[in-house]
Amino acid sequence: MLNQLFHLIYPPLPPAELMEKYNIPRNFNIHVDLTPDGYFVLTCNELPGLITEAKDGKELIRMFNDAVLTYYNVPKREGDIVHEQMNLDGYGTFILKSDNKIKQEA
Repeated sequence: MLNQLFHLIYPPLPPAELMEKYNIPRNFNIHVDLTPDGYFVLTCNELPGLITEAKDGKELIRMFNDAVLTYYNVPKREGDIVHEQMNLDGYGTFILKSDNKIKQEA
């Protein structure tokens, strides 16, 4: 809710504009493991030190977006979504819909 109020004051940039402005690649090769307790652990060799974990696909895509934006020093007021879709072998495709909800496809 606080994030929605914040973006009423500072409208976020569209993902394509964020990528261009901050030189963020359109694609990343990510590695995802599933832990014994059911968490997804995501790493990215192209971004040394980037590691994040999430309980489900919804949280995973949000955490990945946050990690990428933090890695590239993007101010929170600029936006909170860079990648709207993640294709994960063995886990399906996670798509961030326009209402900021996640849809998982097999």
